[in-house]
Amino acid sequence: MSPRELVVRTLEFDCPSRLPRQLWLLPWAAQRYPEKAAELVRRFPDDIIATPQLYKTPLPIRGTRYEPGTYVDEWGCVFMNLADGIIGEVKNPLLSDWSKLDDIRIPVERLTVDADAVRTFCRGTDRFVIAGVVPRIFERLQFLRGSENLFCDLAQQPPELHVLIHRIHQFYLKELEVWARTGVDALEIMDDWGGQRAMLISPALWRSMFKPLYREYVELAHRHGKYFFMHSDGYILDIMPDLVEVGVDAINAQVFCMGLEQVGAACAGRITFWGEMDRQHLLPRGTQDDIRLAAAQMKKSLYRDGGLIAQCEFGPGANPDNVWTFFEACEDA
Repeated sequence: MSPRELVVRTLEFDCPSRLPRQLWLLPWAAQRYPEKAAELVRRFPDDIIATPQLYKTPLPIRGTRYEPGTYVDEWGCVFMNLADGIIGEVKNPLLSDWSKLDDIRIPVERLTVDADAVRTFCRGTDRFVIAGVVPRIFERLQFLRGSENLFCDLAQQPPELHVLIHRIHQFYLKELEVWARTGVDALEIMDDWGGQRAMLISPALWRSMFKPLYREYVELAHRHGKYFFMHSDGYILDIMPDLVEVGVDAINAQVFCMGLEQVGAACAGRITFWGEMDRQHLLPRGTQDDIRLAAAQMKKSLYRDGGLIAQCEFGPGANPDNVWTFFEACEDA
């Protein structure tokens, strides 16, 4: 099977010949372990890739995202970074008070995708291709308002909050529509909804405010014949059935944080688990036997003639030998 066929069969629960794989190699790891990182990429090539961000109009960004110093993204949000290889934080949000609401500039440059260049890229590979853009409405609200302000907003529900959400959501629909008209196999969104043991907002509030938006994103993708992938860190077990209901095809989530058996009981066979191996405890400090056992447990709990992608993040603290062992174990599974 080609890599693309492996992934499609996995998403369709149609007995792929092996687990598809994808390594998220963060700059932190590439800088600290260049030789081991290169060997991982050579030995376990990704079956899933993202397109480059190919725009006809350059994005108005300043600085470098993964280097110490200041990085300004295309929305104008300023990230302060103190360390190499990781992303910084927004310390001074643009929309610190609602009087600045109409000053927020939508980055229309992101709509100038070079569709022909994207199609050429997709035709040039036999791997499964995800659009190289990741809308993130909850996180964008935090970047613009600041996390503390936003959580107060969600409790108080000022009308300005709904105006801001509407503007961001409508832009993301336009952006996903542009990418859906290219040759990619899937669209993707991300929002980190979970803490260690519970969601950052109540599941009821999520369902009333954000679930309808996600449903629109998924329906847009499916109208264009694209699969829909999503990423969220933290404990999100409470809304996993909702993600299945709205039609998310694959979820990248911290399944060990939530409990493999609990996640499997809730959703196995109904959504594809796009990883991930535990990066809180096992990848940094586990033994190789621990990793092999965890990989076997993932397949037992989550695999149903498909529905599981061998994905893990090689990022801060991870032991490169454990990353290698994970992919090796999944190849033999």
